[in-house]
Amino acid sequence: MPILSAMKKHLPISLLFLFFLLSSPLNAQQTKRVEVSAAELAAQHSSRPGKTYTDPITGMKFVFIKGGCYQMGNTFGYVYDDEKPVHKVCVDDFYMGKYEVTQGQWQTIMGSNPSRFTNGDNYPVEGVRWYEITKDFLPELNRRSGKSYRLPTEAEWEYAAREGGKKVRFGNGKNIADPDEINFDGSSGYKESYSRVGRYREKTVPVGSFSPNALGLYNMSGNVREWCSDRYGKNYYADSPQRNPQGAQRGSYRVIRGGCWDCDPSFVRSANRFRREPDVHYDNLGFRLVLPVH
Repeated sequence: MPILSAMKKHLPISLLFLFFLLSSPLNAQQTKRVEVSAAELAAQHSSRPGKTYTDPITGMKFVFIKGGCYQMGNTFGYVYDDEKPVHKVCVDDFYMGKYEVTQGQWQTIMGSNPSRFTNGDNYPVEGVRWYEITKDFLPELNRRSGKSYRLPTEAEWEYAAREGGKKVRFGNGKNIADPDEINFDGSSGYKESYSRVGRYREKTVPVGSFSPNALGLYNMSGNVREWCSDRYGKNYYADSPQRNPQGAQRGSYRVIRGGCWDCDPSFVRSANRFRREPDVHYDNLGFRLVLPVH
């Protein structure tokens, strides 16, 4: 005890704490608790925001998106009925494609290129059906890579487009659609209070064009519309589960998001919902992928 008293007088508090921690035997339950905490810390470090992953087969780049809860729907006021009611949704962590899937990446897996605008491998693949992606492209990509890539849910897509659920109107983090920053139809006839008049390119541009949003994602508004995994339901928001919603249980349409090169400003908003039959293809319709965190 005299030695201990002397230590208390002369040693810093932090060293005293370390001395007592090391000299006190841990029981099995305490040891397990320490190990779990270390594992959790390692997991947090390995999945930190901004972390990227590159698929070795195709070169597709993915950005880690930290999950969370947000108010899904049109938080700026009424535009279309299916964008309301605004409701709370929570999504788990995931990786999302930094860019739209390119023609070169599609050709690597499928050996063909269905696109109309064949200006180079770095342009987004378009003219692809939902069924081609889910029944052909993804199974082959996952077989070669050993991963579990998939299409995003529309809840994941909107969460990422809105920089983790922020109140932003467009997928580049802005509240004004500018043709110098988004590839859409900026003709004067489509001018809105939240858009600027400017160049209408009438075609796709390379992925990575313009500036990314705060999460590092490019062209979440404009360029090509993007297939999601969900079935479309016009009134789905009224019945949507809060945790990781997967879309309507019935319906012939699939959700598409983000707007495109020939869309007016209202369709390139992050909250806009659109739909197509899964067996159709258009030159303004492509996709990007998600890699789940498991």
